[in-house]
Amino acid sequence: MITHVSALWPDHRTLWRWHFFAGLFCLPFVAFLSLTGAVYLFKPQIDDWIDWRYDHLPMVLSPSPERDVQTALSVVPQGSFLAYELPRTQHSAARVLVIRPDGQAVRVYVDRNAHVVLKTVPEEKRFERLVFRLHGQLLLGNVGSVIMEMVASWTIVLVVTGLLLWWPRSHSGLAGVIYPRLGAKGRTRWRDLHAVTGVWTSLFLVLFLVSGLPWSFVWGHALQSVEKTVGRLTSVKDWEIGAVPAATVIAGHPVEPSQTRSKGTMDMPGMDMPDASALLPEKHLLSGLDAVARTAATLSLSAPVIITPSGSVWTVRSDTQNRPLRESVTVTSGGHVMARTTFAGKGLMDRIIGYGVAAHEGQLFGWMNQVINLMVASGLLLMSGTATFLWLRRRPVGKLGVPPALRSQKHGIAGIVILVVLAVFLPELGASLLVLALASRMFQRLCPT
Repeated sequence: MITHVSALWPDHRTLWRWHFFAGLFCLPFVAFLSLTGAVYLFKPQIDDWIDWRYDHLPMVLSPSPERDVQTALSVVPQGSFLAYELPRTQHSAARVLVIRPDGQAVRVYVDRNAHVVLKTVPEEKRFERLVFRLHGQLLLGNVGSVIMEMVASWTIVLVVTGLLLWWPRSHSGLAGVIYPRLGAKGRTRWRDLHAVTGVWTSLFLVLFLVSGLPWSFVWGHALQSVEKTVGRLTSVKDWEIGAVPAATVIAGHPVEPSQTRSKGTMDMPGMDMPDASALLPEKHLLSGLDAVARTAATLSLSAPVIITPSGSVWTVRSDTQNRPLRESVTVTSGGHVMARTTFAGKGLMDRIIGYGVAAHEGQLFGWMNQVINLMVASGLLLMSGTATFLWLRRRPVGKLGVPPALRSQKHGIAGIVILVVLAVFLPELGASLLVLALASRMFQRLCPT
């Protein structure tokens, strides 16, 4: 396949072919990720809009979280108490998380004055949860996570080859390099819209892709393996690796269906199994929740604040998307604070990934983060659209329009090194490259020229 390696960089035709194939595979997914990601950016606002009526109820006169939980359990047959979300205002309904016997989490909205149920909804069917699973897993669980990781890997190849193709080869000014020539006609204008938009969004796109890898099934578990080998590099406890049930995310530890608890437990990435009593709905478990909730209201944690039982004590934690603001507090059933864990106390890699995830979700620095991410998503849609237009316009009728290979193609030492480095750090890219190399060799033997 490689005929010349004397040049440092690949020639234009080689870059073009790699860019074409990577784009043909990735761009439909890039457009899909841009749309779903743009929706998920506004998760806090969308959640507030969906739950508006449940946050504008009459002021609560005599709050009792324990009675709220008992009310919620009464409408979920054989349900177990999972968590209590601290109401944000005196006009907010209680949100009680209950786990059904099949292991699915249900969110129950309870009027805190009358202690009646206002609404129930399975966590996996909430709008933001559906968008999250669409964006990262295509609603296919771990299979979808693997597919999206493959897409992310090849999108990085797409970005690298695109930047090398864009790199100016002459000093002809900034037009078509830094800004598009909108006054030009035909292919030049479309090429500029594609190339210049791609350059401006490429840095953000790579950051999005890299910050999303810890969530993916293969890369996330590889990171977990490194942690177990090296030591306390990262705890891998603050994000989902692949497809993780909503109940596990809420509880902060693996949660199993009640009918299988006696048969053993499942080890989830970076999570320790709790005391079995943490999942039981008996009255003695709920005693103390009122005192814990009163203490939680004084801790000034970023909303949403989740209260979960943890054996003989309680855990009060912030579940905000701005992960650097997350804290976890251990509270006794009498409402006394025992310990407090902050983001600053996490491992180095945990903090790096936490900042990356918060920026990825548009929550690191407020609405400006959302605006920037929305602009990047719009740029990616524009780039994908112009690339599709250019391809459809120039490809021969009835053919794919693959740039033909030339015997004089040069891959270049630098190009090979970059590809090898990417293949090492992106396992699925490396595996797919091996498959492509074997398929190419077999094709050459079966159909010699």
